[in-house]
Amino acid sequence: MNTLKAVILAAGKGTRMKSDLPKVVHTIDDKCLVDYVIDAAKGAGATDICLVVGYKADVVKNSIAATDVTFAMQNEQLGTGHAVKCAKDFLGKDGQTMILFGDTPLITAETLKRLLDYHTSHQDAVTVLSAKIDDPTGYGRIIRDEAGNFVKSVEHKDASEEELAFHEINSGMYIFDTAELSEALEKIRPNNAQGEYYLPDTLTIIKDKGLRVDAFALESPEDISGCNDKEQLAEAAEVIHRRKNQ
Repeated sequence: MNTLKAVILAAGKGTRMKSDLPKVVHTIDDKCLVDYVIDAAKGAGATDICLVVGYKADVVKNSIAATDVTFAMQNEQLGTGHAVKCAKDFLGKDGQTMILFGDTPLITAETLKRLLDYHTSHQDAVTVLSAKIDDPTGYGRIIRDEAGNFVKSVEHKDASEEELAFHEINSGMYIFDTAELSEALEKIRPNNAQGEYYLPDTLTIIKDKGLRVDAFALESPEDISGCNDKEQLAEAAEVIHRRKNQ
């Protein structure tokens, strides 16, 4: 069965927004940030969507426009890998699963379709959505060998000086073979600088099985930009207005 599901991570508090509201329910043109992401996932062909909620979960459930989504609860924030693990019952073993973020309203169905096409045509077990940026400070890096093949994804805090020199960043968005994701989630451990369960650790686990792991690099990082504070929210609104006018 080649079903496409989406898990959208929406449990964060978003302290930098300086607001009591969960980050993903801040709005652009009266539409919650996470609703933009849900629409993009549906537009790319996702038939089942699960929101991983945590902070003020009821506010998120009551604020979003989408009514046909499933919810999974993440009671404590133990990293992206832990967040996806919370949706384990939803995942199952069939088809492909997209992992997305609830605070990235600029992601488009078109970009997710391109990611899916790349993933399918290259017969990847997992494909990361990435982009090259001038200042990658703070972002996880995509490490490639001299031939340009994917080697690994490493968090900024855990990267060596040599790895920090790479400018291709991990957006945190992926398409996984669902069965491989479910299996790899059981094997990740919090042995890193943050003491968290990192989702990118599943890439190494899957690659070590001899399966194909790759990154699909966007020409521009615009689509993967997140809204962490009011300034970024205003910038995202400008992009959305520009796109509407085009």
